[in-house]
Parts: sequence; structure tokens; C-alpha cells
Amino acid sequence: MPWTNAHIEWLQDTGNVLTLTCGKQAPVYRFHHDVNNRTKMAAWAKHFRNHYCNDAQLDLLKAPGQSNADYLLNMKFPSATVAPGPSIRAGDFAEILVADYLTYLQNYIVPRTRYDRKGVPNESTKGSDVLAFKYNEANPSDDELLVYEVKAKLSVGPKSILQEAINHSAKDHLRLAESLNGIKQRMIDRSELTSVGMINRFQDSVNQPYQLRFGAAAVCSDSAYDATLFAKANTAEHPNVQDLEVLAIQGSELMALAHALYDRAAHEI
Repeated sequence: MPWTNAHIEWLQDTGNVLTLTCGKQAPVYRFHHDVNNRTKMAAWAKHFRNHYCNDAQLDLLKAPGQSNADYLLNMKFPSATVAPGPSIRAGDFAEILVADYLTYLQNYIVPRTRYDRKGVPNESTKGSDVLAFKYNEANPSDDELLVYEVKAKLSVGPKSILQEAINHSAKDHLRLAESLNGIKQRMIDRSELTSVGMINRFQDSVNQPYQLRFGAAAVCSDSAYDATLFAKANTAEHPNVQDLEVLAIQGSELMALAHALYDRAAHEI
């Protein structure tokens, strides 16, 4: 799969830290995007598109006579205007950004299987949002699985989405087996058989224990970011609070950016 990471240079640690009500600290990152940087935007659009549809399979998937853009906008991408399409776009955008953060800045292995087998574009895929792995076949005692819950608010108006992410993360341990099974099924479907062994390893926590950690991320536009509101979040009720990390990402006009990215992904092929 033709992944790229040029856009991740725009995601920068601000040095600011939110201290939550419970005392846990959440680093704040800022996405300094530049939509006028054609090279980075084009590479990012290709990276983004291939989460939904492998470029090499596009001609096979679309209907006879159908344009690439028409197929992607109507059969693959969430709608820009028809509800709940815009909110699905925001959520997918945020999840993929967090997956890129974990892959390129935190050195995890993050399978990209969540979006390309969706039967209905305007629905979210069931299961945990982002699963990230550190896998050492030679020394499995060092292995780690990090399960992230991601909430997005890219439109105007503050909302306590960090607390929402924390609350929903509390359920991730209950759906972990289903999420791992879903990833493995999609890997097999895509003939990514070399990666199936990694998933098998993390399905065997009894015989081969590993470190299981959780994360909660809030991704929002500046118009929705409220540091005081976010800092009121509380992780005390999380069942895995000692193994929970929290993250906030903000940026300017992220909903407009998401729409622009989907548009480029549909037309720049």
C-alpha cells in the first residue's frame, strides 16, 4: 500500500500540557497544515484515499464507464452534505490522523484495514478506532498493544469530546477480541498473510502475555477547542486508568481541511 508521511511534519507538539481533574496530563499537539503546499497535499490525498480504496484496484471496483471521482465520492467516501456523512468524515479524518501520529511519531505498527471494506460509506466501522502494535517476534515479552478511542469536533462550538473519548475508551477492553478478529479477517481478505501472524500473537495473551494499554484522543478545530473545558475531563472511572494515555490535537479550520482532502483524494488520481 502506498502510504506516505510527508504531512506528519505538520503535526507538532506545542509543549503545552493539559492537567485533567484527576491529575493525568495530556500533551497538546497542533496541526499546522498548508493547503497551498501542493506537493504535500497531493501526497497526503493519495495516502488518505488508499485507506478507502487501493489505487491498484480502483478500475476493477468501479462500474463500467464510471469516473474515479464519481465512484469514490458516491461509493467509498462519506458524503460531504448528506447526514451523517459530514460527521463520519470528521471522525474518519481524526482517526487516520491519530493513526499517523502513532505510526510516524510514536513508532507503532498500525494496520490500515478499517475503511476499505465498508459496505455503506455513511457509516462508521464497528470496533475500536485505532489499534497500534509494538511487535518483536524474537522477544515477545516486550510486545505492546495500544487501543485508541478518537473523538472529533471539527465544526464550530466547544464540546467536551476529550471526556467522551475517555468514556468510550472504557469499553475498549470489552470489544478488543472482536476488533482483533475484524482486523485479521480483513487482512486475510486482502491477502496480507504475513501480517496475520502478528494479530495471532496478540490474540494469545494467556500463553504469551503482553502490555495492553489504552488511549483517548480529542481532535478539534480551534473554534471547538477549549482548554478549560478539556481540563475538566476525568479518567478516574476508567477501568484501566493506570494504563491510559490522553491526547489533544487542534488545528485551524479542520472541517474545511477534511473536505478539501476528500476532494483532492477523489479528483487527483
